[in-house]
This record gives sequence, structure tokens and C-alpha cells, in this order.
Amino acid sequence: MRGGPSRPPALQAFGIDARVLVPGYPGIMAALEEAEPVLDDPNLFGGGPARLWRGRLRGVRVRAYVLDCPGLYDRPGNPYLGPEGRDWPDNHRRFAALGWAAARLAGVPDGRPADPGWAPDLVHGHDWQAGLAPAYIRLAGSPVRTVMTIHNLAYQGWFPATVFPELGLPPGSFSIEGVEYYGGVGFLKAGLWYADRLTTVSRTYAQEIQGPEHGAGLDGLLRRRSADLVGIVNGADYEVWNPETDPALPQPFSAVAPAGKAAAKAALQARMGLPVTPDMPVFGVVSRLTGHKGLDLLLGAVQGLVDRGAQLVLLGSGDRDLEDGFELAARTWPRRVAVRLGYDETLSHLIEGGSDVIVVPSRSEPCGLTQIYALRYGALPLVRRTGGLADTVVDADPGTIAAGTATGFVFEEATVEALSAAIDRACALWQDRDLWSRLQRTAMAAEFGWPEAAAEYAAVYRGVMA
Repeated sequence: MRGGPSRPPALQAFGIDARVLVPGYPGIMAALEEAEPVLDDPNLFGGGPARLWRGRLRGVRVRAYVLDCPGLYDRPGNPYLGPEGRDWPDNHRRFAALGWAAARLAGVPDGRPADPGWAPDLVHGHDWQAGLAPAYIRLAGSPVRTVMTIHNLAYQGWFPATVFPELGLPPGSFSIEGVEYYGGVGFLKAGLWYADRLTTVSRTYAQEIQGPEHGAGLDGLLRRRSADLVGIVNGADYEVWNPETDPALPQPFSAVAPAGKAAAKAALQARMGLPVTPDMPVFGVVSRLTGHKGLDLLLGAVQGLVDRGAQLVLLGSGDRDLEDGFELAARTWPRRVAVRLGYDETLSHLIEGGSDVIVVPSRSEPCGLTQIYALRYGALPLVRRTGGLADTVVDADPGTIAAGTATGFVFEEATVEALSAAIDRACALWQDRDLWSRLQRTAMAAEFGWPEAAAEYAAVYRGVMA
């Protein structure tokens, strides 16, 4: 139900007939092709007439099932929030319907799959929006197995107990050994309780969420299920994020033909209004501007970065005080700091390609993809040791440099001082350009694509089915 367009094709390489199920949002319906109806419901979870279509989504190389229910999904705003920025009041029904559609494909409640031509042996749900699918399947006594993936434990899908009668679950499931969570209904908690196996998006995050600091109230349940929990690092889509083919770059480049990296750096400096010079290291940031992402730490470290003779390029938006702070830094040091507030896909690619260092100072990070893209683009990641950042970046210390395994810079504590020390290390190492080039080549050779991740998912599936 989630995971991007690259995961299901990668699974197919392991003989897995993977298909996706998604809600019929307006953009999804516009991309639906070769559609055939497989199931109708006159009033799906109070949302009115609904139809489940089998077809293909433009640009996605696997078959898809689309739950077309205009009363639930055809509305403005983003998938979860209305135009005024508040949760849709019927989100519990909207995503219960999605979980129920998955269960119907699995043959719940009568053993007859919704699509007579295809039925899953296993249903893999992602995040709280899919959390009731394992509940519907398990509580119906279905033999279909289930896997639940946590992308970010902070988002849990909690609703008051008054919604429980609307969900079509057995009365006995409203208990601590069921869907009840802090006196209400927990969609993610339901998935974690009823699924046969649990995964999350990095090995370190799988350990972190079993403790109170990162467990968001679910650490006790996750410790109880620790034998069923595995961390698998998210895969990057190297068809999109590839400096050899990226149209956002002025020239292609690679680890064996790196000359285009300098052209990307010059183009980035020019676009951002900074002096075009190869002699200053460029630190890049593409991020939401929030304390969770550690951008307040970076704001506190900007003067030190400038004093070390570096430039900073930042793209993002978020907390107003952080936006104001970085804009003030850009006015204070206009030849060293450049800021663009908002979202710009093309510029994000150019920042990855043109930066020498990509900074990801997150306080917590389940996996993160920015640092994985940075590795492929030869921008050494500077990250805090947490979650997937810890699993994907090898700190450049004397031992790893000598061993040829270093790919970036890692700091421990979420403090301005620790981040500043890592920036100092990066700037010092930048002075040895031959060594820097060796680290870039090592970083660009790191593999965190979907084929590698899919092999681990396939192993999880085989274990579940066994």
C-alpha cells in the first residue's frame, strides 16, 4: 500500500507477483488505465457507492487495485488534511475502508477473493493508514499472512473510542490485546498487534523504537514482538536519482567519470547567487525546517561554518522561526549562505549533485533518503548517528579512512557543539583533495537500491509463509 513505484518491480525479480492497493484520490483516478471493475459496494463505510478497480497506474510497472469511492477520497486538500490544514473528521472510515478492501482481496469474510482472477497469499501494509488490514484478516480467521511496516512511529492513527462501532470489527477486539490504545482505537497499534511479521525502515530504528525515547508509547508492544521485528533499509530509486542520467545536472558524472561534479557545483553556486569558486566546500541542505530534523542545530552552527571558509545552500520550508533565521543568515553572509524557501524538485537534484557535503542533522530519522541520494551524487553526508542515518553513512575516522570504507561524517549528540565539530572535521579533510576524491568514490559505490532491499523483504515473506 506504500513504498514507491520501485518496490513492487524489484520484488517481481524474486518471483513475487506484487500488486499495489491505493485509495482513489483524484490524481490516482486520473492515472488509472486499463481499468476493470472487480468489486462494488453500495455504501462503503458510509462514504456512498464504491468500486474496486483492477488496472495500471501510469508510470508504475505493476498491476494496481484502486479503491474508487468519491465520498471518501474525491476531495480537495492532501490525502489526510482538508484545505484548512486539519485532519478530515472521517479519516477513521476512509482508512478503515482501505484496510477492508485489502481484506476483501484476501478473501474476507467468506473465503472468496474480491478479484476472482487473483488472490494474495500475503498482504503487506504500510503505516497507520493500512493498520486495520491485518486486524480484519486475522479476526476473520483467514489463512492469508500479513506483514506491517512502520515508516515513522510518531504517526499512529489514533481515534476516540466512539468511532469503534463504525469500523466493522468484532466487539471483543476493543481491548488492550487488540485495537484499543490509550482508551481509543489505534490503527497502527492494531497492525502491530495482528500482523504476522513487522518491519521498519532501518536496522537501528528497529532497535530504537523498542525503547521509550523513540517508542512513542508503543515500545512495550514492540519489545514483546521483538522476535518478529526486522529493520530493512529503504531503497533509493536509482532510475530517478542517478548523476549519470539526471537532467537537472549540467553534465553527467559518475565515480569513474567525475568531471561533471565540478560543473554541477558551479551551476549550483551560480543559481544560488554565490561566488562561483571550486575552492570553497559547499554544504547543502534539502529538508523540512523543523527541530525534529535538527535544523535549529544547523542554524546555531552557521557562523562557524562560514568562519571555516565554507558556503551553505539550503532548500526547504517549515517552522517560521527557522525560515526567518536562515533568511537572516543569508542576508548576514550573502556570499556564503543562500536560502530558497519552498519545494523545488529540480533544485533539490542540483543541490545533491553540486554540493560537496549534504547535512542531515536529524534528532531522529527512521531511514532517510537524502543521505542515500547524496552518496550516489558524491556529496559526502554529514549526519547524526540515529536510525537509518547510522545504517547508511560510515564515519570518516582514521580507521575507516585507512580501510577505505569511510563515506561521510557522523556525530553523536544532538547539540550545536557536536554538529560544529563534525563540520570542522569535514572542512579539515576537504583540504586534502586527493583523500576527499577517494571518499567520494567510496560513497558513490555504496548500494542502497531496491534490489538489495527487495531481497530482504523476499526473505521476510518466505519466513512468514513457512
